[in-house]
Amino acid sequence: MASAPGTPVRVRFCPSPTGNPHVGLVRTALFNWAFARHNEGTLVFRIEDTDAARDSEESYGQLLDAMRWLGFDWDEGPEIGGPHAPYRQSQRMDVYADVARRLLDAGHAYHCYCSQEELDTRREAARAAGKPSGYDGHCRELSAERVEAYVAQGREPIVRFRMPDEAITFTDLVRGEITYLPENVPDYGIVRANGAPLYTLVNPVDDALMEITHVLRGEDLLSSTPRQIALYQALIELGVAKGMPAFGHLPYVMGEGNKKLSKRDPQASLNLYRERGFLPEGLLNYLSLLGWSFSADQDIFSIDEMVAAFDVADVNPNPARFDLKKCEAVNADHIRMLDVKDFTERCRPWLTAPAAPWAPEDFDEAKWQAVAPHAQTRLKVLSEITENVDFLFLPEPVLDEASWAKAMKEGSDALLRTAREKLDAADWTSPESLKEAVLAAGEAHGLKLGKAQAPVRVAVTGRTVGLPLFESLEILGKEKALSRVDAALAKLAA
Repeated sequence: MASAPGTPVRVRFCPSPTGNPHVGLVRTALFNWAFARHNEGTLVFRIEDTDAARDSEESYGQLLDAMRWLGFDWDEGPEIGGPHAPYRQSQRMDVYADVARRLLDAGHAYHCYCSQEELDTRREAARAAGKPSGYDGHCRELSAERVEAYVAQGREPIVRFRMPDEAITFTDLVRGEITYLPENVPDYGIVRANGAPLYTLVNPVDDALMEITHVLRGEDLLSSTPRQIALYQALIELGVAKGMPAFGHLPYVMGEGNKKLSKRDPQASLNLYRERGFLPEGLLNYLSLLGWSFSADQDIFSIDEMVAAFDVADVNPNPARFDLKKCEAVNADHIRMLDVKDFTERCRPWLTAPAAPWAPEDFDEAKWQAVAPHAQTRLKVLSEITENVDFLFLPEPVLDEASWAKAMKEGSDALLRTAREKLDAADWTSPESLKEAVLAAGEAHGLKLGKAQAPVRVAVTGRTVGLPLFESLEILGKEKALSRVDAALAKLAA
């Protein structure tokens, strides 16, 4: 059974603080957050930090920072608190120990004394006989004498949950009805021999105590669902849980070669996208398309529009492939959608960073404000801003040798001399006047505007492609622009 109709929606996002957040994790957070907001429900942000060997405070801080950067607010969790605090599993060990004891006392769990070597031997034998190789129930019904003998040998038992000897069927919110046969879901460990609780216990226990109504998580956890359902049934019987949550398993995010995108893949790191200057709204728009669609004919939408439209029943169960170029294209659309003032401010970290290619005193705010509307139409990510506007703030342009070779053909020196004469006489408060000057120079040499402006662009900006040339010339100013044309003529003469 699942939560009763009309029950207020409560979902959770419960990452482990191990390394940098990755985009698959962000997609899971997004779907949970959107589902909660669409249903005017509660998002519980919980930290699963019971693995002392892998968890770190640095990663914990990165998770909180990532949630804030993405714009995900949470209703219960770290820094906010709530009725089910604490929200870090490392601070809830007494809770898990109590539930494990109650499961043992009620017969829903038992001590297992099997050594790893014995388990491996029996599993190999089962495989050889063509039988399921999961745990065989060896310690399910141990006699008191056998337990005493194991204890005398110094064996320290783990705690196993006793799975029911019947099929488990549930309706997945994404995949429909699924059935697991008992031979495919053997008894499983919930507490280590040293007393440390395992994920298989702590996750469902926290979901139960925090009254989670919908569990939306990755497809890789689908096979653990029948175990959690059986544990939930025991928790309901013990009065720990009020009801069974509904489960929905989100499709894999695939990387290169149609392999599941791993957190070890370079393109999986959320920090990479932040450093390159993806907008949170652009990245989230794209990630939402990995398994869900806004409409048949619209891929670009705001996060508010997504929340208004999101229904987990519309999630496609098939794997979704992460396409970096598509992600960049979606982000570019969101950059163009920004108010110009907002755009100028979002670029500022790259313009004023110590790593910027110009000296701080050479950055000109007035020129930046003037060029920003033209730059906004060209960027895929914000970090591209420096290479687009560096010609404005550097004493000399950064010359791209390939661009020089491409633009400076035979006769380019004569064209540049004519263009300089025309530009010297032009009105430098009018981009149209500057365009007419270069057009006239081209006509004098039998060239159309596209061919005529290429040498001018490379002379002034160092590249064959960039911002609109004539607006750039106006913003740069007559003196600097003509000085750069003169430098290009000198280079050609040399």
